[in-house]
Amino acid sequence: MEGEAKLGKEEFVVRAIKKLKGRYRGIHSVFSGFNEAFRQYFGEDPRPVTQELAARGIIAIRPVKGGVMLYLKGDAPQAADDALKKILDDKEG
Repeated sequence: MEGEAKLGKEEFVVRAIKKLKGRYRGIHSVFSGFNEAFRQYFGEDPRPVTQELAARGIIAIRPVKGGVMLYLKGDAPQAADDALKKILDDKEG
């Protein structure tokens, strides 16, 4: 890595999701190795960065056992409150 231009944090997170996801639409922050890779590359905790990216709508975060799943915008499973709205909607379809 020495001599290479350093990736920005947003680019690193988006690239990690794209490259580390397997058959799922997102990555587990711990089991994929993302958290450790982020710490090695930037020397800091990834949580504030991923939370800020989620607040800006660039990624989505869903809590799961042992950590969180990180998804690109639009790839995350439907949130429970959205599912409830659909279930209670009177329209057929």
